[in-house]
Amino acid sequence: MPDIVPLPPDYAGWLAELKTRIHAAQQRAALAVNRELVLLYWQIGRDILARQAQQGWGAKVIERLAQDLRAAFPDMKGFSRANLMYMRAFADAWPDEAIVQQAVGQLPWGHNLVLLTKLKEPDRRLAYAERAISHGWSRTMLEIHIETRLLEREGKAATNFAERLPAPGTDLARQSLKDPYLFDFLGIGKEAGEREIETALVQHITQFLLELGAGFAFVGRQVHLEVGGDDFFIDLLFYHLKLRCYVVIELKADKFKPEHLGQLSFYLTAVDMQVKAEQDNPTIGLLLCKSKNKVIAEYALRDKTQPIGVAEYQLIESLPAELQTSLPSIEQIEQALADDGHADEEQA
Repeated sequence: MPDIVPLPPDYAGWLAELKTRIHAAQQRAALAVNRELVLLYWQIGRDILARQAQQGWGAKVIERLAQDLRAAFPDMKGFSRANLMYMRAFADAWPDEAIVQQAVGQLPWGHNLVLLTKLKEPDRRLAYAERAISHGWSRTMLEIHIETRLLEREGKAATNFAERLPAPGTDLARQSLKDPYLFDFLGIGKEAGEREIETALVQHITQFLLELGAGFAFVGRQVHLEVGGDDFFIDLLFYHLKLRCYVVIELKADKFKPEHLGQLSFYLTAVDMQVKAEQDNPTIGLLLCKSKNKVIAEYALRDKTQPIGVAEYQLIESLPAELQTSLPSIEQIEQALADDGHADEEQA
């Protein structure tokens, strides 16, 4: 057996630091490779656009280009005709090279294909790209959030936050609430009652938290509070890590009525008195209704002294199909890339 060499006292800490630095370097290298690949695809797409405009290139030339590039770089996937067409569309969608280098260039090519095929408007593409970067969304998560129109629903709930919350946290609190909330993942019909919806939400808490958004932590269901010798039960209680406050969620399986806010206000007072710590911010309430008249909700919120939001929920949502481009779908291009690989193997 080799002699056991005594290790310096700081060896373990130094080794852990080295591992962290190596992992960070690997991540930076992977990001750099991705940026270069995306930029290369953009440059190829820009050149194709220019030659099509100047020389009238047709589909046959693109097909020949795909064959020649595959022959020249047999170890590289991504030079199918379908992907070249995506490169062209990518350059057409982002004519400014700075955006490619600073924003979408940080996303993998697959993410950029989702943005191209699912969204038409450049500002929406950029907004979803920036959110995907900041939150580290996978391609699947990006697709889900686009299909459920996440960014379009954020900040749309009727609230009195501007009047009832301190200025620094008002915008964040408002953006933390959506309208409507989509609960189609529950698999229950539109006639479900409040307790049935509540039970299903807790059973699908992971999807529920995903729909609520970043920052929400589940505290409990039917949380018991005793006030004046009587028992009360909060439907759902959460804590928001960024807002540093409790969030009381009450469900109503019917249309919004102003009197609904009275019960919610009572619960907010009880949580502030019995649950909230001194360092916590005032508790926020969210009333989820089957439907609402926004004007009535805004009127009802005006005389409430506590921060409350009112939003609708939808149990079964038929989302409108996004406008499709004339380019191949993501599935088609992935199949084309796979076919390229098989063809290369057969040629070898």
